[in-house]
Order: sequence, then structure tokens, then C-alpha cells
Amino acid sequence: MIEPRRHVMPFVFTTILLDAMSFGLIMPVLPRLLMRVGDIQLNAAIEIGAWMSLLMALAAFFSAPILGNLSDSFGRRRVLLIALGGMAAHYAVLAVAGSVTLIVIGRVLTGVFGGSYGPAQAAIADVTAPEDRAKNFALVSAGFGLGFVAGPALGGLLAQYGERAPFWVALALSLGNFLYGLVAFPETLKPELRRRFTLARANPFGAWKTAGQALGMRRIALVLLLWQLASLVYPLTWSFWGIAALGWSDQMIGLSLAAVGIVIAISQTLLTGRVVRRLGERGAATVGMIGAGAGFVGYAFTSTTSLAFALLAAVAVQSLVQPSLMAMLSRRATPETQGEVQGLAAMMMGLGSILGPMVLVWPMAWFTSPAAPFQFPGVPYAIAALITLAALALLKTTPQMDSTSPVRDN
Repeated sequence: MIEPRRHVMPFVFTTILLDAMSFGLIMPVLPRLLMRVGDIQLNAAIEIGAWMSLLMALAAFFSAPILGNLSDSFGRRRVLLIALGGMAAHYAVLAVAGSVTLIVIGRVLTGVFGGSYGPAQAAIADVTAPEDRAKNFALVSAGFGLGFVAGPALGGLLAQYGERAPFWVALALSLGNFLYGLVAFPETLKPELRRRFTLARANPFGAWKTAGQALGMRRIALVLLLWQLASLVYPLTWSFWGIAALGWSDQMIGLSLAAVGIVIAISQTLLTGRVVRRLGERGAATVGMIGAGAGFVGYAFTSTTSLAFALLAAVAVQSLVQPSLMAMLSRRATPETQGEVQGLAAMMMGLGSILGPMVLVWPMAWFTSPAAPFQFPGVPYAIAALITLAALALLKTTPQMDSTSPVRDN
């Protein structure tokens, strides 16, 4: 192991947290911000939000394997610091954005540099034993949940000082994390494990070819793709759904997002490691998907705020899924290909984000428009439930690891 490793987890945790804050800061205000800046109605704002998410996802899809392979060649530290600089630029753009165009540009930058998720996960794999990876991936995922808490809460607190104040503070925090990494974050990839960067690998098709060399890796990657697509129903539609289905204010949207973040953070910290030890990674992912599917069905048809908050129990259970799938992928990678494999995972998540606006948001825009035969703002959650069912079926047919593995994935 490379020392000092004590800074690896805190730095990666903070990086993921700040990435999540970029969602949390804008989500409560995005619908009405688009409506005000563009002088449009809600269904039109939903459609613009879909196009914006699509562009952001396309940027992430192509940048993720590049960043992952760069980290295998030049190390995790350098790539993560460059990505943090890009995220700071994203906050700077949003801080001055006074038009829909500038908001879109800011979100595209999020897609480009949000691919740091892959190198960050690879850094964890570099310094963590295979049997502990699901637990540590869960702890880092808890940072994403905390970002969902901190983003809306920070935005609401600072809004009294001006609508741009939250973004300026987020910019300062991002630059602070960059300086922390510059001073304290060690390189985690040993020189003898590095390999030459090639364009043949640093693209979605090259990463997919590499995945075919390990037992069940492609199938797990497809499960991750389906799961990412289904779980994106929350960040892509929650704010719009809160307005259309329940008539929520911006403050209520922020409160609900904070509650979601708290639930995710607690469950990732206290639940995932215990369940994986008891059921294995595959079993934990299965339980999480079943709970998530039930929650999606509930949100599709709920009409009360109290029931919406009660269904957060399903969000707690679904937090088992992604860390377990990431650990299953990591277990099938060699030390030399951790960055590439984590880049593959980020690429699958990026592809899910490309499909998400088309599969989830556009149907919602239609079923909340005057042209729809009936109003059904819960349609994206019904679709997410069906996608989760497909992911469960695919996971069931995935080959399992050899029985000598320290932690079962079956």
C-alpha cells in the first residue's frame, strides 16, 4: 500500500460530496429558474431540462473512459486534480449565468469533469483489500448523499444574500478541495502498475472490449447501466414531479432533497457493509433493487406529501445497489486495469444518463402537457420500476465469482 493512505478516503469522499452538491444546489431552483429566464411554462421547462441533461450525459459518456485510462497511465492524483479544476470552472459559469445558454454550458462542464468518479473509485481500489471495497465504496457513496443534503440546505441558507451566493460559495469550497488534494492527496497507483495511454482503450468501445476479458464483467456493466437509468428518475425528475404531482414550493423541494440525502448517507454508512457481509454483493444488490422497485411504484401513484416522505424507506434500501455492483466490477479487474474498469463503470453510468432524459423526462413532459390524453406526472417512476425489473433479471443470469473469493458476490 502507498502511504500516506490516510488522506485517500477523506479526499475522495470530499470530491464526491462536492460533485453531488452541484446537483443539490441547482435542483430546487432549476424548474422555476428555467421558467423565469426563458419565460416558459412548466412542461417546456421540463423539456429544456431533458435536453440539458442529455448534453451533460453525452459529455460524461465520452470523458469517463478517457479520464479512467489517463489515471491508469499518469496516476490518480494528477487526473483528479485536473477534474477538480474543471468543476471549479463549472461553478464559476453557474455563478454568472443569466441565460438558459449559460446554464446549459455550466451543466455540460459538469458532465466533462464529473468523470472524476472513475479515477476516484480506482484510488480507493488501489489502497483497499477486495473484501473491504464494497464497504468503502458505500462510505464514499454516502458523500453523494451528504451532497444532496448540503446542496439544497446551503442554497437555501445563502439565497438571502443573493441568488448567485450559493454558487460562489460552492466555487470557494471546490477550490479549497483542490488545494487540499494538491498538498495532501498521495499518488495511489504504483509506478510498476502503470501502462501506456492509448486511444484504442480510452473510448467507450475499447473499454467494452476489455470488459469481455473477465468473467461476467460485461453483464454486470449492463446491470449497472440499467440501474443507473432507473435510479436517475430522482435527480432528473424529482423537482418537476414535486411541482406537478404535489404542488411543492422551492423550499419544500429543497427540504425533500435534504431528507433524501440524509437517508442515503445513513444507509450507506450503517447498512451496506453489514448487508454485504451477510448476503454477499449479489444478494445485497438484489435486495436493494426489489426495495427500489417498490418505491418507484409508490412514487408513480402517490398524491400526498406524507406518503412521499414515507416512501424514502425504499430509497434507504436501494442504496445497497450501486456499491455492490461497483465492488463486483472491481473484483473482476486486475491491479493494472482498475482505472479502466472504473472508467467503464462511469461510462455505463454516463450512457444511462444519456438515455435518461429520453426514457424518463420526455414522457413526463408529454404527460404534463395540455396535449396529453390524461395527466400522469408519475409516469417516469412507473418506467423506472420496469427497468429495475429488467436489471434484476439480468443480474440473476450473471456468472458468479469463484468460491475462493474472500467475499461472495453470489
